Amino acid sequence: MSRPDLSVPDLAALAQRRSEKWASEEPGVLAMTVAEMDFPLAAPVSAVLREALERGDVGYPPANPVRLNEAFAGFARRRLGWEVDPEQVTLAPDVVVAVVALLEALLQPGEEVALAVPAYPPFFAEVPRAGLRLRKLALGPHGELDLGQLETALRGGTRALLLVNPQNPTGRVSRRAELERIAELCAEHGAWVLADEIHAPLTLRGTEFVPWLEVSAAARERGFVLTSASKAFNLAGLKAAHIVTAAGVTADIVRGLPPIGHAAGLFGVLASEAAFEAGDEWLDAVLTQLAANRELLGAELERRLPGVRWVLPEGTYLAWLDCRELGLGGDPAAAFLERGRVALGSGPRYGSAGFVRLNFATSPELLSEGVRRMAAALLT
Repeated sequence: MSRPDLSVPDLAALAQRRSEKWASEEPGVLAMTVAEMDFPLAAPVSAVLREALERGDVGYPPANPVRLNEAFAGFARRRLGWEVDPEQVTLAPDVVVAVVALLEALLQPGEEVALAVPAYPPFFAEVPRAGLRLRKLALGPHGELDLGQLETALRGGTRALLLVNPQNPTGRVSRRAELERIAELCAEHGAWVLADEIHAPLTLRGTEFVPWLEVSAAARERGFVLTSASKAFNLAGLKAAHIVTAAGVTADIVRGLPPIGHAAGLFGVLASEAAFEAGDEWLDAVLTQLAANRELLGAELERRLPGVRWVLPEGTYLAWLDCRELGLGGDPAAAFLERGRVALGSGPRYGSAGFVRLNFATSPELLSEGVRRMAAALLT
């Protein structure tokens, strides 16, 4: 069987796309911002979407998509070593919507949610919008959650931890021992854990990903996993995600949520089913390409931008680049865009001045061109 085609269109063709990543930029700008890949869709996903269009199947999604739940459980078993009960999988439109719905159900207005920073920008807005206070925790010297800060926060009344693993934007994958200690601390203080594991299938070779609900009994009793096919299979615009539980009390809480699954899309359900059932070969090819791109990025940075500091991401296709030595101020992304015509994620939006986030899920040629443009920005 031939290897899946991951050929990326040229910049002019990519610029015709209407997703946020490309439509937000001026012509000629190389976008390496929003977390979507430039690769073609997996063939089984494309096929199921074409078939749905041909039969006019564009209605509402089922409230309980049994086949999707079973497909996700099979994928989790094969790819993540995670035994999921399909009856404890609940449809949601996306991870952020699911997080907010759970926080509103679990906490009282004014209570506190902890989140490690830097972090995915929508969490900074959505947690306060839910009437809750956000407590920012630092990452340790190796990108790990600072457990001392977490314990202090829990003693001070923090009621929930939003745990992003693999971490966005750093790409670090939490170790089992860390997760076990987090579970112990949260159980000891009666706090809930909402584990955003949307990038888990993109854990790169050489690193073990441990699903939160496989960590311990304590993790299962007070934990929820939020995940989706959207990042691993590039389906964000189709709207389908999952809340996964592994205990009676957490399952009851999810069953008591206001209905949010109706805001998912039928195309998201169908595409996710196809991805989970028949997308392994495509995902393997993507992981191979991402590993090669990660190495290429390191070589290009060393050659063209030796002042940039970074740690190789263990999961995701995101690189968190420390540009503080380049003299570009608190928001280097602004200088790279203006002077180099390359769009990168703005570090201050993630909570860290002097950094940028770079999406390397593209062709080697465009990845090299992106770093070349960054370097050129220092010469103008």
